[in-house]
Amino acid sequence: MPHARAADGTRLFYSIEGSGPPLLLIAGQSNPSRWWSQVRPEFSRSFTTIVTDHRGTGSSDKPDVPYSTRLFASDCVAILDDAGIAQAHVYGTSMGGRIAQWIAAAHPERLDRLVLGCTSPGGPHAVERSAEVRKSLAQVDPMKARRALEALMYTPAYKGPFNTLGDPDMPPHARKRHLFASGEHDAWDVLPSITAPTLVVHGTDDIFNPTANAPLITERIPGARMHLIEGARHGYFEEFRAVATPLVADFLSS
Repeated sequence: MPHARAADGTRLFYSIEGSGPPLLLIAGQSNPSRWWSQVRPEFSRSFTTIVTDHRGTGSSDKPDVPYSTRLFASDCVAILDDAGIAQAHVYGTSMGGRIAQWIAAAHPERLDRLVLGCTSPGGPHAVERSAEVRKSLAQVDPMKARRALEALMYTPAYKGPFNTLGDPDMPPHARKRHLFASGEHDAWDVLPSITAPTLVVHGTDDIFNPTANAPLITERIPGARMHLIEGARHGYFEEFRAVATPLVADFLSS
């Protein structure tokens, strides 16, 4: 299994499959590359897909050091370097979209087209989830907390599999580091500097990362386009992949 080395020596697992232009798929908070397992095969028909286990998850190292979305972005660039990929499309969802914002702003030469899914600019300008949502996720009973997360990610009609509910093998320190990294994200000031053609995608019924963040990002990035998927929650890219995947693939190929 290939591993790249981050600047601080952390080993980062990644895998490559498919053929065509490179497409880096970036998962959400506290999730390994399994996040993309239902979605990736369709993309791999037209793109060379690259997925990674974030530091702290899966088969990557799990150092107990400060994490940030900027650090995760530099990890992604290290993976592209290791794979010999000079430039790629980047599609990030949830915290993966926050990471993708930094790649686009700090490493514009590495990025072709950008897709930001169910994500947020972070900081004081972002629309935060409600106290009720936070309370539902903080329940002491792990099964109740899991059911709350499922309801935020998917509609009642979706019967699984559920690939976005976190890495159960993460050590507690890594889970806390991921939570802090996502919570501290603030790319508001750099969004206007993004030059890559950008598509912003969000579910209309997302209260985990409120849908109102989508127009904020769209208006902030020059020339960005927005598409809202009717009835979708935070896991739109998995549950509504029959709509979302062709939408993103068409944008990347246009």
